[in-house]
Amino acid sequence: MKINLADNIRAFRKQRSLTQEQLSEVLGVTAGAVYKWEAKLSVPDLSLIVEMADFFDTSVDVLLGYEMRDNHQEAAVARLKQYLHDKDGEGISEAEKFLKKYPNSFEIVYRSAVLYQIFGLEKNDKSYLNRALELFRHSLLLLAQNKDPKISEMTIYGEMAEVYISMGDAQKAVELLKKYNAKGVYNDMIGLTLAGDCDRPEDAVPFLSDALIGNMVSMVRIVTGYFQIFYERKDYGQARDILLWEIGILSGLREEGKYTFLDKTETVFLACCAYAQIKTGDREGAENSLTAAKELAECFDHAPNYDADQIRFIVCREPASAHDNLGVTAMDALERTVSAMNDEGFSALWEEVKSHE
Repeated sequence: MKINLADNIRAFRKQRSLTQEQLSEVLGVTAGAVYKWEAKLSVPDLSLIVEMADFFDTSVDVLLGYEMRDNHQEAAVARLKQYLHDKDGEGISEAEKFLKKYPNSFEIVYRSAVLYQIFGLEKNDKSYLNRALELFRHSLLLLAQNKDPKISEMTIYGEMAEVYISMGDAQKAVELLKKYNAKGVYNDMIGLTLAGDCDRPEDAVPFLSDALIGNMVSMVRIVTGYFQIFYERKDYGQARDILLWEIGILSGLREEGKYTFLDKTETVFLACCAYAQIKTGDREGAENSLTAAKELAECFDHAPNYDADQIRFIVCREPASAHDNLGVTAMDALERTVSAMNDEGFSALWEEVKSHE
């Protein structure tokens, strides 16, 4: 709830071309009192507010600047989200009001917990963080009401773990994350916490390795998806740029003298990049990319290796290998990619590159 009394007293006074001294004479108070009202240093008595409203020919509501707000549950949830987005500290007091009004609403309890969590993290306020934990626990009891597929028991425990880390209880956080680490979703957090907060770097390595592999697979899918979008839009400059970005990452994970299953993917991305380059008029760049793709495919096919631990930085807890549907060999994948573009000029450039020794 916001009151704009100070601003409105000043606005109505100026509208009538009155000084603070003149208004004070009308109301029978000191000029200093009017100054304090307008400076938000004090608030006039109710009787004086009513008298001012009458003098200014307006209502008390208008003078106060009070606006009735929708406090129904959906509107309350929307306001809690907005307070978080705006980093508005007023959201904390509003959250407590909503919690009293809707104590058993999952959305109100959960959104209030998130508000306390974020403000607690930013302000390093343990009282806020403890309140966040309390509300997260309560939200778990109300989880059956949840309709947001992005929120689950697992994600709530993950948020609680973040709170424990901020409160200095890293071991409690790791235990919680391990317990709810379905499909390795928290491998990165576990690895970071073990390495940074628990002083257990060797224990962190397997979790960080698994996280790196998982995120590389995700990034390959994401970049492939973006390429398809840009391809359909004929936005070949954007297609080239995102592929070059990902190719740089893949190359950085190759140890000198070693070739991994990521090189097979990089071969495909180089071919796609060449297509985008030729469509933007950069024939020389396209030729260079196809040449690099051909050389990389030949190197990989000479000694194909699908073991995950061949990737730079990776240490596997147990043997792990990759599988793909790109083709039996990297050269197969390259040929299929060129053919899929269905572009005579691009195919002709590929044949020219293949003919080079």
